[in-house]
Amino acid sequence: MELEVRHLRVVCAIADAGSLHKAARVLGMAQPSVTAQLRRIEQALGGQLFIRQPDGCRPTVFGHQLLARARPLLAEMTGLTADMRAVAARAAQTPQLRIGSTPSRVLTGWARRLRDRHPGSVPAVQTDVSSNALLRMVAAGQLDVAYVHEMEGTHLRFPPGLRQRVLLEREPGFLAIAGHHPLAGQESVRLEDLTEERWMMDRTADGEWESLYRALLLAGLTPRLLHGDYSTAALLVATGEAVTVCQATSTGWDSVVTRRLAGDPIGWRWLLAARTETELDTVHDDLIAAYREAAGQVPAYHAMAPLTFGPVPHTADGRACNS
Repeated sequence: MELEVRHLRVVCAIADAGSLHKAARVLGMAQPSVTAQLRRIEQALGGQLFIRQPDGCRPTVFGHQLLARARPLLAEMTGLTADMRAVAARAAQTPQLRIGSTPSRVLTGWARRLRDRHPGSVPAVQTDVSSNALLRMVAAGQLDVAYVHEMEGTHLRFPPGLRQRVLLEREPGFLAIAGHHPLAGQESVRLEDLTEERWMMDRTADGEWESLYRALLLAGLTPRLLHGDYSTAALLVATGEAVTVCQATSTGWDSVVTRRLAGDPIGWRWLLAARTETELDTVHDDLIAAYREAAGQVPAYHAMAPLTFGPVPHTADGRACNS
């Protein structure tokens, strides 16, 4: 038998009450049950915990050793229970917001603003490279809102009943290349100058490789695509083995710099999805502020035309009316 918290409570109750009869009343148990429980505990531990006398019970030396360890543990459990009940009570008063997002630097500032706006409630964050997977989670009630992107030339699959709002109609895709790459010194890079490069893309990110493939063909390039996750892409780009497309809000990473693609041949739009307009309104302004903050930290992106945020009129399937 493994010793459990309930066993420690029985031992401490016997020691505090001074008798099995009194301990049984404190524990709300029948005395025979307490006696049987104590016998099993002693058998499991391999030693006698109490000396039974006509006037009650007193701990043995072995019993005192167990009590010295058990009392702090029970006190800690009591404190833990009280603390968690308080947390649960606060959560009930301020429901936790569940947000989903495809990977983006904007997410950090968004979550921070939501936390500041709703003190005591830390947003639960779910990330996924698949926008469609996040949309399905919102529709199933597993997320309250999702911040997703739709690659140019492709369309997301919005489950019936979802409300959607276009946050930004078009964000240009930037180029991520190794800092020692010959083209890293240029402010912008033409696709035509990347003829010999291998492009790294994550095929599980909805529409990304299709959109890139189409853009490369239009530029007259024969696409050389490698497929892997974002972590693999980061390593290969850093060593100069590949290049990739990144978000305009990206500041690069170790040994990697970002550059604007001349003519902005690749782009996507950012959307917000929820089951109700109220849920969209709850997070919309904070998301815009977070996006502006992230964009302002990338000089090449900040220097472009001023950002124009939605809502943009759109059809039932989420496409802009003027697209």
